[in-house]
Amino acid sequence: MYSTLNSMGKVSLMMDLIAQKQRALGSNLANIDTPGYVRRNINFADYLGTINNPLETKLSEKLGPSAIIEEKTYEEIDPANELMELQENSLLYTMATRRMSNIITQMKTVINVGK
Repeated sequence: MYSTLNSMGKVSLMMDLIAQKQRALGSNLANIDTPGYVRRNINFADYLGTINNPLETKLSEKLGPSAIIEEKTYEEIDPANELMELQENSLLYTMATRRMSNIITQMKTVINVGK
């Protein structure tokens, strides 16, 4: 059954993932010349990869204080790749905020119709 609140929770979780990826990418760029720095990344496919498992279940199984960020040892940081991933992440954020805005608009409509 469709629930606006359930949908809002899913979008909120997605926005949290996007924010954590943004922090990881920013950290990679900031530490590009730091010796011994280990590149960090978040792979959305780990959380959204299978249709059989709902997003909430996968997130609750995998989220922890630092479990969400994968550390890639011996991987050189390519600034062009990091910037491209920042742009992709920005697009995902835009889509998520538009979805959240649509959910809020639907809720406002229901409230106004009920008056």
